[in-house]
Amino acid sequence: MRRHTPRTAPDRRTARRLPVLLTGAMIAALLAPAFPSAAAPATPVAAAAVTDHCGDGCSDILPPGADGTATLAEILLDQTVNTVPAHSDDQLGPYANLASGYPELTESTIGDFFNDASFGVPADQVASTKKPAGRTDVTIVRDKATGVPHITGTTRYGTEFGAGYAAGEDRLWLMDVFRHVGRGELTSFAGGAPGNQALEQEFWRAAPYTEAELQAQIDRVAAENGERGRQALADAQAYIDGINAYITASDKGRYFPGEYVLTGHKDPILNLGKIQPFKLTDLVALASVVGALFGSGGGGEVDNALSLLAAQSRYGVQEGTRVWESFRERDDPEAAVTVHGARFPYAGRPADPQGTALPDPGSVTREPLVHDRTGSAATAKADATAEAAAAAAVGSARRGMSNALVVSGEHTASGRPVAVFGPQTGYFAPQLLMLQEIQGPGISARGASFAGLSMYVQLGRGQDYAWSATTSAQDIVDTYAVELCQDDYHYLFHGQCVAMEKVEHTNSWKPTVADSTAAGSYRMRAWLTRYGPVEYRATVGGKKVAYTSLRTSYRHEVDSIVGFQMLNDPGHVTGPETFQQAAQHINFTFNWFYADSSRTAYYNSGDNPVRAAGVDPDFPAWADARYEWRDWNPENNRAAYTPPAQHPQSLDQDYYISWNNKLAHGYTVASWGDGSVHRGDLLDDRVRALVQNGDVTRASLTRAMAQAGLADLRAEQVLPKLLKVLRSGPVDDPAVTDAIAKLSAWNSAGSLRTETSRGSKRYAHAEAIRILDAWWPLLVKAEFGPGLGEGLYTALENNLPVDEPPGASHGPTGGHAGSAFQYGWWSYVDKDVRAVLGEKVEGGLARSYCGAGDLTECRGVLARTLKDAAGRTAAQVYPGDEHCAAGDQWCADAVIHRALGGITHAPISWQNRPTYQQVVEFASHR
Repeated sequence: MRRHTPRTAPDRRTARRLPVLLTGAMIAALLAPAFPSAAAPATPVAAAAVTDHCGDGCSDILPPGADGTATLAEILLDQTVNTVPAHSDDQLGPYANLASGYPELTESTIGDFFNDASFGVPADQVASTKKPAGRTDVTIVRDKATGVPHITGTTRYGTEFGAGYAAGEDRLWLMDVFRHVGRGELTSFAGGAPGNQALEQEFWRAAPYTEAELQAQIDRVAAENGERGRQALADAQAYIDGINAYITASDKGRYFPGEYVLTGHKDPILNLGKIQPFKLTDLVALASVVGALFGSGGGGEVDNALSLLAAQSRYGVQEGTRVWESFRERDDPEAAVTVHGARFPYAGRPADPQGTALPDPGSVTREPLVHDRTGSAATAKADATAEAAAAAAVGSARRGMSNALVVSGEHTASGRPVAVFGPQTGYFAPQLLMLQEIQGPGISARGASFAGLSMYVQLGRGQDYAWSATTSAQDIVDTYAVELCQDDYHYLFHGQCVAMEKVEHTNSWKPTVADSTAAGSYRMRAWLTRYGPVEYRATVGGKKVAYTSLRTSYRHEVDSIVGFQMLNDPGHVTGPETFQQAAQHINFTFNWFYADSSRTAYYNSGDNPVRAAGVDPDFPAWADARYEWRDWNPENNRAAYTPPAQHPQSLDQDYYISWNNKLAHGYTVASWGDGSVHRGDLLDDRVRALVQNGDVTRASLTRAMAQAGLADLRAEQVLPKLLKVLRSGPVDDPAVTDAIAKLSAWNSAGSLRTETSRGSKRYAHAEAIRILDAWWPLLVKAEFGPGLGEGLYTALENNLPVDEPPGASHGPTGGHAGSAFQYGWWSYVDKDVRAVLGEKVEGGLARSYCGAGDLTECRGVLARTLKDAAGRTAAQVYPGDEHCAAGDQWCADAVIHRALGGITHAPISWQNRPTYQQVVEFASHR
């Protein structure tokens, strides 16, 4: 078991254990400045209380722990004697234990897996009290149980100053990392590891801003949003001042994050070097990363065009289009939806498409971002990293983002709404999110915020209400075909030949203690047009074009600050209607959920552009005034947006679920896969059953969430139909018979990927799990490959990956990220096999594929691929990686906190659940 050094909260960062060895004397010499306790004024006092209407009904958890900052000495103690700061990993155990403990969960044992999320800190639970920078208008109290900061201010400036100071204490290094990610400068700052290259390339490609453009966003907040905008700007400046005050104090006291030493920015002996102060434009850089990762649905139009062309080449234009549309599932009638009984038409297929600019076959090339590679940037691994980053940046899939379960009081035991919800943001050490409570003039909230943007709570609770969000992925990104003129760097804009703008900068790195990647460098270059950055080159009807990407939040990432300010303001949010009004001010694409003591609500946010009549949002459109967004102003990238009434929304529905599934019938999102089988079904089936039985409690809703988070979607939803086909005739092969028996037993036991016992690191039904993991890609290829042909099959796979098991990689969030089963061909297999069985299928595929529609032939396809899968060894199915040995099934699935700092954590058993999670039931209302 790990030992812990007593200390209030802080941060981490690196991708491997640092190769540093110290003598006992060296460690002792470094310990004196290691802990900032001397910087904290003495006598602990209780934080000022506000009216808390939650009673004992609010709980939450965020692993691995509140403390996300480690000094050099603490990092070295972790590396040498496995001792870490007190609150750096104390939430890992309770979080991990829910996977095995949820079946016996009761109201009285929720506290074994979640923390009390009440406002304030009882006097006997105060661990430390601080007046940051000697200010008299703000106090930061940290509790003994978790080390979370509780910030109480008597002035607005002081409150936000305290929030910034606490953010510096808990996440300074992480904040510094991500302001460099947003500026495309991570490798020069933290080292040239392939993961760092991928991060900066992916995010800078989407937002290659100059300093002037970052500042322009800041200026617009105050200019365009009245008093709230001016207050937001003042809050942000106070927050920045607090961060910088902590930088000054930690530098002077020499308890700054040790990663600055290990990456060569600070000298540990003479304290030379400087931690650059934060500025307002850093917040925009940070917001651009968060927005791109979690809140910018859309893209993928070029991939859509390529798969449509492949379908038309295979079947002819009319039949190919029909086949393509059946796989696209724009508005599948069998899809699970968040809003019941209402249609919200948006981004559907136009009856008479206009302005579509499909590329000439074979003409598409991706615009290169990286140039002039040297050293370690010129390797095959670096090439693969750049290709993966580019594909992730321009695709429509937005992976792994959050779930929500909300039940109205009509169906609960208490008669009050119950909610279990939170964001699924991957797993990092330190975590991207941080917990805090903020109490001050016009602010009263507790919850999670993205590090570096924590001037407000972004997901959490107020005095008598709680809220959370999931990624919605509706289409706010369009691709335009701009016709080139003069050369490859001029284009036609409203009849004029104008030059593209070139934005570029060079990054270079050399080995450090933290990152041993050999020296290297490259230049990143983006070409900008009025229609956004260039993503591809092609020809359309023989004309040379550049395909550009334009999103409504481009150059507007900071606009949402006003909506978050409203969510934290008890004077604004007084009920579900005012909550929805606040969410309307958030331009990122999110599903927002609300619960208080009697009401529930849902609202879908985002600036949805009003497209020209006939424009199909699934494909590139000509860059022509006739096909632009209505009322679009290229000078500020403003346009006409669909009014709030046209966004999916609801009040007091019997229950809500969301796991990035379809929002409402009629409402098409950019990503593929909203069909008859979606991971949202894992929640919907369970919550519907609870509601039908009645008397729902916090414990029963949490159990439903936890069980869904351990379920294998393929096994629960699709496997029974596959087994039905296999059993439709005699099975003579003993290997197939044995595999069927194992799969059937697992399915009967619940289709869960769970350990035999807590800590065993071995799955129950391990053989069945291995067989299905091996079988799924084999059966999909054998089922659909012959009918579709290699070209169309590959093109559709680019639109929607065949499988997403727990061990799959998730771009910026990496592998071992928990989230699984969001994107895959589960609906296609489900609909196709049901059709072969003769069962009713609504919104079926245009053609039959399994055995060309013949049941006997289909059974043969399944049996042959199942036999092949059953013969694959564990080492073949789970080949291993830098964390896991080949054949280690449990480890292949395991959640691993990706190190972004010097402290690392052991893997935990797989769960497919939110990273930060609330369990709430309010007792009363103002």
